Amino acid sequence: MRILIINKFLHPNGGSETYVFKIGEQLIKMGHEVQYFGMDHVGRIVGNRIDSYTSDMDFHTRKADKLLYPLKIIYSSEARRKLRSVLEDFSPDVVHLNNFNFQLTPSIIYEVRDYERKYHKKIKIVYTAHDYQLICPNHLLLRPLENEVCERCIQRNPFECTKGRCIHGSRVKSFLGSIEGWIYRKNHVYRKIDKIICPSNFMEKKLSESADLRGKLLTMHNFVDRQETNKYGKEEYVLYFGRYSREKGVATLLEVCREIPDIPFVFAGGGPLEKEVSGIDNIENRGFQTGESLYKTISQAAFTIFPSEWYENCPFSVMETQMYGTPVLAADMGGTKELVLDGTSGEMFQAGNKEQLKEKIIKLWNDEELLKKYTEGCMRVEFDSAEEYCEKLMGVYGDD
Repeated sequence: MRILIINKFLHPNGGSETYVFKIGEQLIKMGHEVQYFGMDHVGRIVGNRIDSYTSDMDFHTRKADKLLYPLKIIYSSEARRKLRSVLEDFSPDVVHLNNFNFQLTPSIIYEVRDYERKYHKKIKIVYTAHDYQLICPNHLLLRPLENEVCERCIQRNPFECTKGRCIHGSRVKSFLGSIEGWIYRKNHVYRKIDKIICPSNFMEKKLSESADLRGKLLTMHNFVDRQETNKYGKEEYVLYFGRYSREKGVATLLEVCREIPDIPFVFAGGGPLEKEVSGIDNIENRGFQTGESLYKTISQAAFTIFPSEWYENCPFSVMETQMYGTPVLAADMGGTKELVLDGTSGEMFQAGNKEQLKEKIIKLWNDEELLKKYTEGCMRVEFDSAEEYCEKLMGVYGDD
């Protein structure tokens, strides 16, 4: 089978890219032909045979306020043109969409269907929902300025995004996101997608609120391979790793850290709250880590905290932590609660509840037998491997 994987970023950038690269690698191992389409970038590590990509665009920069930029992020004629060349050269059986809004735009969906009609070739369009981009202009179901979960754009209209300045705090960028959401909702472009993979039941429930998406949805939790768990011994610290930001619950966690100075914490990551993290005596800020260094940091932790205060989808980090034999204390938001066996591989707490978080940290830190039980419980947690996941994926690709 010939599979064209589309993602705006073709360089390492986050969990979505980890997913994109790993399924491509596994599908090739299984004997399929795989090519990629997205933006060109100096760090690009995958591609297509004819080197056809769109120009690199950064929606975070001030350029988004310029005259031509708004048109490009709503509808990209360049993306259609470059994708057309790849389709004509590769002639895929399946187009697997991932993140595409703003940089590639939904215009690429029209191009696939136009190619299909022109060449009388059936192409299956499959989309993996890494976030809420099909129903929320800022993709998060979150009002960042207030740090509160928000579903107004689902219940009302996409211009709620403009009212809340939900994209980078900018009214201009938020208006552009609202326009994009309104246009593609009005034109029902997402009806042209055949199947939508939701990495959590929670995601499937939220997307099903859109009439255009109902009947196309199925849940497949992300994959992770089990790691060697006794390679490093345990050390005495509690770990947070990820983005240092309010929606991740870090502001709440920092308040707790200040109130329990006798418990040592390690933070690994970076973000807007970097200064605050580095200013607390019982926190060791190790900065952004990857690979073996991060694996060691996770493996040696007594337990790991995931205090997110937004609707997480299916975070790889929560899955990987348990595969490394480290118990999890996680907020009960979004899809995260589907990943932790509460009372077996860790515990849950009410998102944003500082006192409950503090109480559970103290309890776990002082109960060696309970932590040992949860560490052993991590061995009973099961997720699909990349191979198992891709076997299921082939069923989605071939399901008519």
